[in-house]
Amino acid sequence: MIQFDMITIFPKIFDSYFKESIIKRAQKRKLIKIKIHNLRDFTKDVHRTVDDRPYGGGPGMILKVDIIFKAIKNILQKNKRITKKQRKIILLSAKGKKFDQKKAKQLSKLKQIIFICGRYEGVDERVAKHIADEEISIGDYVLTGGEVPAMVILDAVSRLIPGVIKKDSLEEESFSTGLKEYPQYTRPEVFNPGKDKRNWQVPKVLLSGHHKKIKDWKEKHSTALEK
Repeated sequence: MIQFDMITIFPKIFDSYFKESIIKRAQKRKLIKIKIHNLRDFTKDVHRTVDDRPYGGGPGMILKVDIIFKAIKNILQKNKRITKKQRKIILLSAKGKKFDQKKAKQLSKLKQIIFICGRYEGVDERVAKHIADEEISIGDYVLTGGEVPAMVILDAVSRLIPGVIKKDSLEEESFSTGLKEYPQYTRPEVFNPGKDKRNWQVPKVLLSGHHKKIKDWKEKHSTALEK
């Protein structure tokens, strides 16, 4: 089992996604555990302040290093059985290393992943330098926070954990073999989209029952990943 810890100032963001479909079943079967931590719970002031203005000036507010440190310390103290080698503390960041299937496989071998979800103008750089093990980005664009990237990574990692997804489904899917997955079709065999439109048909080879020809067609229509 792998444990995912989400540090966020908007804990309810995760509710609907984690309570549906494969992720829900994986939790119920105790293949994964998800814990949500409200960063504001680690503050002491009346206003539960988690951010402040950046030194040197500039727009926006920055999440504070001391509050994040307290949150991480609390999580680690409650999970002393998990060693440093079995865990990763990940800061979701636009300047982080781009996430891919190779990284998902590496992370799936761990016992615990702690996500620090940034917000506002960013996170105090001391979090990246002294607290997080690595910074990860899910693409070359900017989001309003780290919660969506955290869910993306959790989803990609979870499905690699034995028992979450059928093994044969993982073997042929995109990025597992160095190829993008071939096109797939299901019923109806012929679909008519409407007046003056040609029928949309399933390729005849897939209906032939000829295993060798079907295999060749799939290989032909799989495309190599860009390097």
